[in-house]
Parts: sequence; C-alpha cells; structure tokens
Amino acid sequence: MALALYRKYRPATFAEVVGQEHVTEPLRTALSAKRVNHAYLFSGPRGCGKTSSARILARSLNCEQGPTPDPCGVCDSCISLAPEGPGNVDVVELDAASHGGVDDARELRDRAFYAPASSRYRVFIIDEAHMVTTQGFNALLKIVEEPPEHLIFIFATTEPDKVLTTIRSRTHHYPFRLIPPSAMRELLERNVADEGATVEPMVFPLVIRAGGGSARDTQSVLDQLLAGAGPEGVTYERAVALLGVTDVALIDDMVDGLAAGDASTVYDTVDRLVEAGHDPRRFAADLLDRLRDLVLLRAVPDAGTRGLVNAPADELERMLGQAERLGPGTLTRFAEIVHTGLIDMRGATAPRLLLELLCARMLLPGAVPTDAVADSAVLQRLEQMERRVTAGQGAPTAAPTAAAPAAVPTAAPAEQPVSRPVATPPRPATPQVDRPAPPQVPAPVPAAAAPAVAEVPAPAAEPPAAWPATRSAASVVDDAEPTPGQAAPAAAGAIDAAAVRRLWSDLLAAVRRNSRSTEAMLTNATVQSIEGDTVVIAHTAAPLARRLGEPRNVDAIAKALSEVLGGQWHVKCVHATQNAAATQSVAQKARSEPPTFKRPNQAAAAPAPEPPRAAPAPTPAPVARPVADEPPPPEPPDDDFYEDEVVGNGAAPVAEPRDEEADMVKLLTDRLGARQIDRQPR
Repeated sequence: MALALYRKYRPATFAEVVGQEHVTEPLRTALSAKRVNHAYLFSGPRGCGKTSSARILARSLNCEQGPTPDPCGVCDSCISLAPEGPGNVDVVELDAASHGGVDDARELRDRAFYAPASSRYRVFIIDEAHMVTTQGFNALLKIVEEPPEHLIFIFATTEPDKVLTTIRSRTHHYPFRLIPPSAMRELLERNVADEGATVEPMVFPLVIRAGGGSARDTQSVLDQLLAGAGPEGVTYERAVALLGVTDVALIDDMVDGLAAGDASTVYDTVDRLVEAGHDPRRFAADLLDRLRDLVLLRAVPDAGTRGLVNAPADELERMLGQAERLGPGTLTRFAEIVHTGLIDMRGATAPRLLLELLCARMLLPGAVPTDAVADSAVLQRLEQMERRVTAGQGAPTAAPTAAAPAAVPTAAPAEQPVSRPVATPPRPATPQVDRPAPPQVPAPVPAAAAPAVAEVPAPAAEPPAAWPATRSAASVVDDAEPTPGQAAPAAAGAIDAAAVRRLWSDLLAAVRRNSRSTEAMLTNATVQSIEGDTVVIAHTAAPLARRLGEPRNVDAIAKALSEVLGGQWHVKCVHATQNAAATQSVAQKARSEPPTFKRPNQAAAAPAPEPPRAAPAPTPAPVARPVADEPPPPEPPDDDFYEDEVVGNGAAPVAEPRDEEADMVKLLTDRLGARQIDRQPR
C-alpha cells in the first residue's frame, strides 16, 4: 500500500518545517542555549505542523548529542522517533479526544513518576488537549506545575482558549499559523519533483486553494490528483472536474460581461455553469476570489510579482486587462454584493436564482440594498462616465441640478393703461387666528420697478400717481398685496404683513420674555401693515391701542420683532375698526366723504341720533384683518369715553346728562378690559 504524501514527506527536523519560522526559530535558539521548559503548548489550525513539531522537539531533546536543534539521525533515539520509525517507550503520545477523563489523567500522573528507560527525558505529547475535561486538567495540575526532573509535557490543540487557564499559564505557548500560498507551492513542487510526476502549473493554485493553508489537507488533495493522473500527468481539466472548482474560462467570461455591461454574456455564463453541473455557491466564492485579485491588481499593478496575487503569467496578464477596464469603485461594489450574496446562499433552496439576482444587482448600479453600497454605486456610475469620455464616445449629458428660478411676471408696456386686479366681494369677518395666510396675488408692475430675476414672484411696486385716489370696495385685495396706503417692500422676498401674522405666536412668546403685561395686551391685536421698517399693529380697543403706543410697550414689541425676524424694526400702534370686513357702502363712504363729528342729542342733527346706551358690550373677539388702505377713524380725546358719531352741518355738540354708574362700568371696561356680569335678582 502506498504511503500518503503527508506521512511520506513529514518533516524530521525544525529546518524542514514549512511556513512556521516564527515558532521553529525560537525553539532552535532555546535548544541551543539548553533552556528547556517543563511544559509546552502548541496551538493553531489543523494540519499546520503542531504534532510534527512536538515529535521533532522530543527527538531533539533525547538525541545523544542533545538537547540540540539538529538531531543527528543516527542514534537509537533519533531512529526510533523518525517519521517512519517504530517509536520510543519514553515518548508517549495520547489522544485526549478518547483519553480526556479524570481516570485517564490519574493513570498518566502515576506513570509520569517513573524514570525514562533509555532516554534523557520522558515526554508526554497530549494531542487535542482542548478535549480534556476540567476534572482531568485538575488531576494533572499539580504534576504539570512541579514535574520531576525527567518529565516534559507538550500539549497540542486547535482551540487554546478551551485549555484550563491554570494549565495554560504554566506552559510556553507557541501559536502556529496557516501556511502562505508561496511557501505551500514550493512544498508541492518539491514533492512532485520527488515523486517524478507531471503537474500543469495552473493546477497548483487550485490545489492550494482547496487545501486552505493546511499542509496536510493540501498534500492530501495533491495525492488524490496524482493517483488519478494519466500518462500526461495532472491536467487542468482533470483537476477542475475532480475538485469541483469553477473553470477559469467561466470566471473570465463573467468578469468580461460585467465590465462591458453585457447582460446576455453574464446570464449565458450562469446557464453554462449550471449545465456543467457546477455549484452556484462555489462559483460565487471563486468569483469573489477573482474580484479580490482584481482589486489588488488595480491598487498595486505589480501585485503578481510581489506575491500578493498567485496566478500563472498568462492569466495574470488577462487579469491586468480586466482590472484596467473596471475601476476601483466598481470592483469594490461587485465584491460587496457577492459577499452579501454568499451569506444569503447559505441553506438556500434555489442558489441559481440568488446568483442571477446578484448579477442583476451588479449590472444595475441603482439596484442597491444598503446605503453603504449606494455610495459605491455612485462611484461606479462616475467611472462609467469617465470611461465613455476617455473612449471618445462623447461626454454624457449632465442632468440639471436644480430647477430654474421662477421669472417675474412680464411688466405691462408703458403706453398701455395699468389696471388693478379686481378681488372678490368682502367676506364675512372671521377670527384672525383661524384663517390661514392667503396666497399672494402678484400684480402687473412697471418695467422699471420689476427685478430681472427672482426666485418667487416679486410684490407689486408702488402704483403710479396717475391712479385715481378713489377706488371702489371691489378693488380691495388681501393684505399680502401692497396697497396705495401701504409701502411695498424694498426688494423681492421682503417681509410683509402676512408673514408676520404667520409668526404671531413666536412674536408673542418673545414679548412675554420682556413684558408679560405687553403680551397680554397684544392678545387681541393684529398686524395691520408693514411700512418700510415700521410694523403697524392695530387693536380693536382704542384704550389698549393707546397703551400699546407707550414707549415702554413699543420698545418691548420692537425688541421681540428683532429676535424673531432679525434686523431693526419700529412699531406703531393704531386703533382698528370693530368690523374689518365692512360693507361696500361703508367703505365707499369712508373714502369719499370728509369726516365730521357730532354728539348725541344735538339740536340740529340731520340724521336721527341713536339712543344712548347704558353700558357698552364687552370687547368683541379679534376680527378679520382690516383693509390696508382704509384710514382708521379718528380717536376721541383722552378725557372723553363716549363714542362719537358723524353729523352733518357742523353743529356744536350738546352735552348729555351723565349716568355715574354707566360711566364707571365703561371706564372699567375700556381701561381695564373688565366684563360686566348681569346682576341676579335677590
């Protein structure tokens, strides 16, 4: 029966151990200095040389010329402990997977006290040490801590964290690692040369990848290929069929199709893959390896000569061309998508479907599942645009980044008459707080007053002086539009009365921080108009309007306006009419007739006077906004608390007998905002 390659070419000295120089060099130095410890712990992946190094250490310790880093190979101890040797009674190798109980540990402890039969040291090699139970480690703890002079323990394990901490702290720990591909290829080529076999160069990367960095697994794969090789040796086709790896031609076709954005080639490659009987999961894993190589070649063009990418010369040249056609952002995005797809393929019942979905994501940069991949999709699109420009296909049309700003309505020619927009008839009065801000109605403006470009329609400019001074009530529009009695904003986008009304709650909060009494008086007030940098505030109660006009209150309101709107503002407080939505006749009369005054019970009064009222009604709730261009009625003198009415003929006022109780109620109502309560009969 033929001997397996991993047994036939097992190293006999530390110099023959491949890829573990970080372990073998310190051990050789310690043996040369005769600094031998009583316990060692070798850990690392499977098949990387832990047990072989433990046997080499035992051989070096018991050599007649030892302890030495290079056993002589001719003494009885070296011959018996050679890879093909029969073994030595003083070197005991135990498998903890089947001898890890407390009884086995006690038996080992009893045997450890006996002196070696013919060697210098008695060596116990405990393989798979992580399988020893906690009770077994506790049974060995004392003898491992203070062993006899002739006793040495060597623990070998793949999971050092499972070794009891008290045991691990009493050993010299040497971690083994996976063998790099370059060192593994040298080992395989040397073994093939010793066997006198023929292996194609493209087979070695497949064998190394299948071995996964383990020397034992890699040599087992090579042994299988050599056993099934024909007269021509191990060919690439035979290796691909036997190992189940993906043919490099399929990988090249897939990468070329993705680089060109050719969906037909991509999906045809998937179909050929499935028809050939290959596993879609394995194909995705091989594609991810290729993308990794392309990323390295794109970043480091000489990665092939530096050993970062392990591939034959002809394949390396083809991969360099692929890396040039695909940018780093595109390659990174492809690798992220394939990596995520490999995770989704675990346990999937339709791996081909998932593979086709992966191809769809890679072909369409916009089809991304996460924000992280979305960034790479943007980079991929930019790289595609750059390649088109470089190839002379013409620069792509740039998409508009923002919408064009809205133009100002065209001004009317100078020779044409300018007409004001006609609004709808006045609506019933509604509370100001419940009415949303009306949309602004732009009016035609002269050409000289219209700005060239504006983002929003600019307010109408000051109307020319040729406009008639008297207009009908039907021409009254909302407060959002400037009127002849209200100055227009200086520039487009200036703050108007409607904007201040929308911020009225914020303004009240700012006033409250300065003066609570001023905030209380502003409850039923409203913004009538904006005249330049002056805010005109109207109140339905004349006494409260006069109180708000005091310097202390005006300063508090101006300061609040500066906090909310910014800039410097002036405040003017006026008395508003009780019914802002006056009828058309009243509005027309207020504009056409000059105001004159009369008092009740006048001797020569043209219209019939109203009967005197005992007590005025409470102050009504806030009404709709007054018409901006309608002048407020004149205020009575401070010492007169009676309402004045308009009379004709300019007759002198006649005093009316005073009612002291009515005067007191009116004073409390107007000055202090009190409300009269109806008296209940006793």
